[in-house]
Amino acid sequence: MSNLLQILPLAPILPLAITLVNLVTWTRGRPGRSAPTLSVLIPARNEARNIGKALEALQKSDLRPQEILVYDDHSTDTTADIVQVFSAANPQIRLIPGVPLPAGWVGKAHACARLAEAATGEWLVYLDADVCITKEGLGHITSLLSRADVVTAVPRQETGSWAEHAVLPLLHLTYHSWLPLFLVEWSRSPAFLAANGQILAVRADALRGLGGWDAVRSAVVDDMALCRRAKQRGWRVIFADGDAMGSCRMYHSFTEVWEGFSKNIRLGIGSTPGTLAVVLLYFTCFLLPFFLLPLSPMAAAVGITTILVQRLLLVWRHHQSFRGLLLHPVGVLLLLAIALNSVRWALSGDVRWKGRSYPPKAMEPG
Repeated sequence: MSNLLQILPLAPILPLAITLVNLVTWTRGRPGRSAPTLSVLIPARNEARNIGKALEALQKSDLRPQEILVYDDHSTDTTADIVQVFSAANPQIRLIPGVPLPAGWVGKAHACARLAEAATGEWLVYLDADVCITKEGLGHITSLLSRADVVTAVPRQETGSWAEHAVLPLLHLTYHSWLPLFLVEWSRSPAFLAANGQILAVRADALRGLGGWDAVRSAVVDDMALCRRAKQRGWRVIFADGDAMGSCRMYHSFTEVWEGFSKNIRLGIGSTPGTLAVVLLYFTCFLLPFFLLPLSPMAAAVGITTILVQRLLLVWRHHQSFRGLLLHPVGVLLLLAIALNSVRWALSGDVRWKGRSYPPKAMEPG
């Protein structure tokens, strides 16, 4: 038992080591000013809070897209009105009216499919409505798409409420801790995969070759489903650090954090046993040293220091607030509670988001 108490607090050394590799190797792309015809596609459902800022940012881009299409997915707020105002001043911006959601489809996948049908570009860049692209952002994205079939990226995460400060930085902690991220591109195995649908770019011909969004129509976590399908076909997928591409204020309250991550965690991991294993791993690496401090002070102090070093590195690299670091134990406990709630949602068949309820299917097979 004493040997175990000396070893367990040192578990954080592994995620720190992987993080150090990722800090050096995680690709960001490079600024670029040319690309084949480019369509920017934005699915939007009740995004009046965000869509104006997203369109303003796109109009300032150094790399001008051929078209900017916004799909209004039956919004009950003023999303469509805001897009129409922008469209009147800029003919590149077009509103695609929503149609009834067909049986068997998840809302976002259907919106993406409708946008792909309307798009005319050779390269398609999907952006969530809460993503504000940087001036060089489209250039960074297309520089990576020039060597891949699919590019997915994590924009800088903006935070406001205490729940956002506590939980949102753990998104980057998760990406950095368990997988050398260059393997997403270098290995064709679907086992090495990470994705983030806030920024997702795909060659139009590649999307057609994958069977379009119809192939992942029931996937709640559509970004993972599409990228897994691409890797299963031996195609190249790049998962990128999108700090230089854009920023995103994903959620604005405790309730949005709780429900948003509850929707994604279990289905993103793909199984209940896998999710419970991740919960145990997260607890061991990021919380256990704090609990073991009275029992094994020296080893626990090393583990806690390792955690703080890792968090400080991510604060520096991804421009995170120091409040997230100070809230570390609270944030991890909250994330683990959300993960267990995500399992509960999936087991009950009650996965909810934006007024819709979905069956617990993470992705279509094959």
